[in-house]
Amino acid sequence: MNFNLKPLVLTVLFAIHSSLFTSAAPADYHVVPLPQSIQLAKGPAFLLDADVQILAPAELQREAALLQQYLKEVAGLQLPITDKRAKKMRYIELGISTRITNQEGYMLNVSQKGIRIEGGSAAGVFYGIQTLRKSAASGTEFAAATITDTPRFSWRGMHLDCSRHFFSVEFVKKYIDLLAMHNMNVFHWHLTDDQGWRIEIKKYPKLTTIGSQRSGTVLGINADLDDSIPHGGYYTQQQAREIVEYAQERHITVVPEIDMPGHMLAALACYPELGCTGGPYQVGHYWGVYKDVLCVGNPKVYEFVEDVLTEIMDIFPSEVIHIGGDEAPTEKWEHCAKCNSLDLKHTTYQGFFTKRVFDFITAHHRRVLGWDEILEASPADAMIMSWRGTAPGAQAAKTGHDVVMSPTSHCYFDYQQSKETSHEPSRCSGYIPVEKVYALDPAPDSIPADARKHILGGQANIWTEHLFTEGMVEYQALPRMSALAEVLWTMPEHKNFETFKERLTVFTRLYELYHYQYAKHLWPDRQLPSRWLF
Repeated sequence: MNFNLKPLVLTVLFAIHSSLFTSAAPADYHVVPLPQSIQLAKGPAFLLDADVQILAPAELQREAALLQQYLKEVAGLQLPITDKRAKKMRYIELGISTRITNQEGYMLNVSQKGIRIEGGSAAGVFYGIQTLRKSAASGTEFAAATITDTPRFSWRGMHLDCSRHFFSVEFVKKYIDLLAMHNMNVFHWHLTDDQGWRIEIKKYPKLTTIGSQRSGTVLGINADLDDSIPHGGYYTQQQAREIVEYAQERHITVVPEIDMPGHMLAALACYPELGCTGGPYQVGHYWGVYKDVLCVGNPKVYEFVEDVLTEIMDIFPSEVIHIGGDEAPTEKWEHCAKCNSLDLKHTTYQGFFTKRVFDFITAHHRRVLGWDEILEASPADAMIMSWRGTAPGAQAAKTGHDVVMSPTSHCYFDYQQSKETSHEPSRCSGYIPVEKVYALDPAPDSIPADARKHILGGQANIWTEHLFTEGMVEYQALPRMSALAEVLWTMPEHKNFETFKERLTVFTRLYELYHYQYAKHLWPDRQLPSRWLF
């Protein structure tokens, strides 16, 4: 007997899909991250249908267009945008209010007659739109309510390493969309490292003709076997500007990182005279830390660095420029005549280099951010990104440095999400489940109050040594990014992991809708791959 099971399978899958994306009750705004205050009110719900219009002043037309796009994607409705009010019309109205003192804060009021989103600025309106968008994933009825919301931290970031493996412009934009959906406002873009230089610098064309290409990649965790498969790619300055603009439209700042004086092997392969030994060098195949670094005693190095940073600052309007500064071995400096000629009575080799770069960047009215290694000899105005735990960040904050917490213990999303590693895509060691991310407090009470004010927030990092596809990046990010989003947005007294998990379960509807790959360890009963549902 030959049965055709395809119609039955499709019927079952459609039923699963329908159960995931419909809701009989009005939306209750149990979204991620959780707003600070949700006050449900008496009265009928607001019905979102094709008769509703988006009302927005001229200065909020961009936000109105994004709201229009989101509601079309989530609710299947194409709502018109207008800047003029008419009688007997129901609106989703956008506005800026001076009553809201936090620029990223907003108030969302819902009644049967309409919805009004007011923000302290366009950014606040945008975050109110995100709450509405995420609520719409539960249905098109919205319970009468007032939501008053503002973020806990001003720095809510995600990092992406495009050096170890290169990712397309389209994927970088998709990644930025993911940040926007999580109310994050900083995209830390790691553009250079030993294994590839990824940004066009017009004065130094070899950085992209040579430095963006490696002739092979080590297999596994630094095994002796190399795949001998060329890997490369870079972003033109025009593409980078396009990404900056795309992020700005979503109220996200792109912070570029040019990692130095270590992690510069790709640059040395192009311009060997910048190293202590003069080479020869090749773009790195292996992961880890290379001993070859920029020669801090060579005046040509500072000419190179300043030329590169001049072009970087022209591309990226961010006030903050990340200069790396991590994992810079001293061996080459110690045996270099040029480096030994420096006056280091009151500093170190790296401290001398960092001060030169710091002075150049600050002279251009920008701020320097570096990994916590630069704390040893860094000017007080330098910002510190604390990755070797939270202790360096706490110490930096006590001495007056502004700090972004990004500890390996909670925020390295290339680490494993499960102890059952045989089926995990990443080969990176370490174990960080969703629960641990959610438990992070970037500014605990154990840090004195006058130091806590210097902790700007936090971010998670996705290093891509072992992540070579877009789906792998998404899988490593989700759902841990959702947990971090709540850590950085919601006040600690409102957090609860069990209720977060319930809201996250609903939130995965949006993962599915936008076809993001995500880890399902929190939901062991979800056996079907998400792509089967569409």
